[in-house]
Amino acid sequence: MSGRFIAVVGPSGVGKDTVMAALADRDPQFALVRRVITRPGDAGGEDFDGVTEEAFATRDVAGEFALSWSAHGLRYGIPARVDDDIAAGRTVLANLSRSILATAQGRFARLEVIVLTAEKSALAARLQARNRESADQIARRLARASSPIPEGVRKHIVDNSGPLDQTVDAVLACLYPVRA
Repeated sequence: MSGRFIAVVGPSGVGKDTVMAALADRDPQFALVRRVITRPGDAGGEDFDGVTEEAFATRDVAGEFALSWSAHGLRYGIPARVDDDIAAGRTVLANLSRSILATAQGRFARLEVIVLTAEKSALAARLQARNRESADQIARRLARASSPIPEGVRKHIVDNSGPLDQTVDAVLACLYPVRA
């Protein structure tokens, strides 16, 4: 049986990478995808491969990405090797932008989306704490916090305002309803 591609989406500061890491710690069936991003590798935050615009474009044209998109003035890529994990029956977790979900749905036969939400005050506090954006950039990110999910995409909405273990339990109940 082939695996699944689980896209984790939500506004900046909602804790996508933290929740994904906790899911992988809880269940070895999950494979975390390390994104390729056009920002310096020492920029902090998530675990990613930082590349130049030129290197990204070269890799994109060469077909090295299963998905690629632009957001927040950066380019993002999901390495094509995710296909190997899915073929091996693993469940792949990737931090995606809502803007690429329709493409992902056409690309992966077994796509599900975890939409993480949190109270706006919690998002603002988390964004300020990571100290990567100006107040204006944070305001723009918060304004985009409720962008819609494309029609027909299988999605599960999970609130990440509370304790991490509670969020992980909720995500696992969505993905494995028989276990719950």
